[in-house]
Amino acid sequence: MELACLDLEGVLVPEIWIAFAEETGIDALKATTRDIPDYDVLMRQRLRILDEHGFTLPQIQQTISRLKPLEGAREFIDWLRERFQVVILSDTFYEFAAPLMQQLGYPTLLCHRLETDEAGRITGYRLRQRDPKRQSVRAFQLLNYRVIAAGDSYNDTTMLAQAEAGVLFHAPANVIAEFGQFPAVQTFADLKREFLKASERNLKL
Repeated sequence: MELACLDLEGVLVPEIWIAFAEETGIDALKATTRDIPDYDVLMRQRLRILDEHGFTLPQIQQTISRLKPLEGAREFIDWLRERFQVVILSDTFYEFAAPLMQQLGYPTLLCHRLETDEAGRITGYRLRQRDPKRQSVRAFQLLNYRVIAAGDSYNDTTMLAQAEAGVLFHAPANVIAEFGQFPAVQTFADLKREFLKASERNLKL
C-alpha cells in the first residue's frame, strides 16, 4: 500500500499566521517555519506577540473563517485520494484547522492542540510528539505503508527524508537551495506527476 503525506499550510491552504499578520498589521507574525527552523522558538515568539497585543484565539479563528484553500487544492486532494491513502501532517492546531478541513473534504489530519484561558487567550500549546511528521511517516512504514510526502518548509524536511520519496512544493528559494536532494515543483499539475513518478504502481493522470 502507498500512502501520501502532505503538509497543510503553504501546500493546500494559505499560511494562517501570515493572514492574521496582514489583518493586524504586525509584520513579526509573518514568520513561519520557512524562516525559523526551530518550531519551539517560532511558537514562543508568536505567543509572546499575541500576549503583548492581547489577541485571543477567537480573533484568529475569525481570520481563518475567511480563508479559502489554495486554487486547485481541493481538486488535487480529490485526485490524490482516488490513487493513494492520504494523511495531512501539519504543525497547525485543531483549533485553527476545522473550517479549512471542511473545505478540503475532511481529509485525515494529524496536528497539535492549543491551550487557552477563560478569556480565550492562548497560553501554550501541546505538541503531539517531537518531530511529529517524521515520526508519523516512520509509524506508517512500520505498518508496511510505502510513503510519498510533500511539503514546503524546514519542518517538513525530516518527513521528506524519512519517506520513500519526498517532494518540495511551493517551497521558498532558501529551502530549495538547502535541500537539493528533493525535487521541487510549484504547480499541482507538476506535483501530480511527481507522485506518479514516485509510485511503484502503474498510475495514470
